[in-house]
Amino acid sequence: MLKGKKIVVVMPAYNAEATLEATYREIPRPLVDEVILVDDKSSDRTLEIAHKLGIEHIIAHERNKGYGGNQKTCYRKALEIGADVVVMLHPDYQYTPKLLEALVYPIVNDLYDVMLGSRILGKGALKGGMPLYKYIANRFLTFIQNILLNHKLAEYHTGYRAFRREVLETLPLEENSDDFVFDNEMLAQAIYAGFRIGEVSCPTRYFPEASSINFWRSIRYGLGVLRVSIVYRLCKWKLWKSPIFDFENGKRLVPCILFALLPTLL
Repeated sequence: MLKGKKIVVVMPAYNAEATLEATYREIPRPLVDEVILVDDKSSDRTLEIAHKLGIEHIIAHERNKGYGGNQKTCYRKALEIGADVVVMLHPDYQYTPKLLEALVYPIVNDLYDVMLGSRILGKGALKGGMPLYKYIANRFLTFIQNILLNHKLAEYHTGYRAFRREVLETLPLEENSDDFVFDNEMLAQAIYAGFRIGEVSCPTRYFPEASSINFWRSIRYGLGVLRVSIVYRLCKWKLWKSPIFDFENGKRLVPCILFALLPTLL
């Protein structure tokens, strides 16, 4: 609890048995009131370890729903238990829980609605072992998105994020992908809705046990990011109406065949 605000950490987990305990034990209490872990049909001992640690809320998917699908469950549960601020923390120990306070304070003090732990501010990314091709792709995609979204962020691809409750209640998250591009769609939605977004420098770790998508999944993610950015710009220009940027009823309006084919082409 901080200034009367309930702080909840959500952990979207998949095969995190090697890193879950180390991540969980670094979460600062009593700043964090409750922790939610959603296991996406892991094939290892993630659930067993979560119960052993005494995590307050543990949800096990009966089938693998994907990274985005996992987060949807996380946020629904966080809102259900009355969270005022929700922090999404990967249980793979890639991002340090010691930065939770830095993410939460600006939201509680009404400076920002969304806070990001950026690996690019400072020298955290390459120093922490980020593969060079991922660093270059990150910089390229961020450059393109800053132009198309008419915003300025150090990076759009961090998995360390905190949200004011109102953000999660406003964004049409159920319309988003169940895959890795969910993160990017969510951030684009927050910008579209006019929420205030802040960043703090965040060290990161790349090691064998940390989760990471392979090269071809990275390519697919990058194409998804470009699609999100183009659709965002078309919606801003009133040339397209997409469910992920429709905050009223989620209806899709296709003005011409080119725009109708765009999501499949990218």
